[in-house]
Amino acid sequence: MNTTAPTLLQQYETIANITSNMLQQAQLNAWDEVLILSERYIEAVDCLRTLDSLSGSDKDTRRELLTRILEDDAQIRHLATPELKRLDQLLGNMKRQQNILQTYYPNTASHS
Repeated sequence: MNTTAPTLLQQYETIANITSNMLQQAQLNAWDEVLILSERYIEAVDCLRTLDSLSGSDKDTRRELLTRILEDDAQIRHLATPELKRLDQLLGNMKRQQNILQTYYPNTASHS
């Protein structure tokens, strides 16, 4: 057995720590950092597929970690919703401005 490879439970702990960090960054409105951490999250979840299954005694610990991960995820989504709405409004404003430019200045708008 390779002692440097994480166990399944250790990998769940890693994922829980990543989502906890993501939540902290989301609470600080540090969305660039949340995106960087989300890449680590995806890699950590992908790593789960390569690990052995859990023993019966570790399943309760895994359940607790999964609950923590899902709670963090729900809070991150709650914090991200206003930011996503703001971005949607900005994109809508940009589209309207582009339409106005195309309407009143068709030759210059097509060169953008």
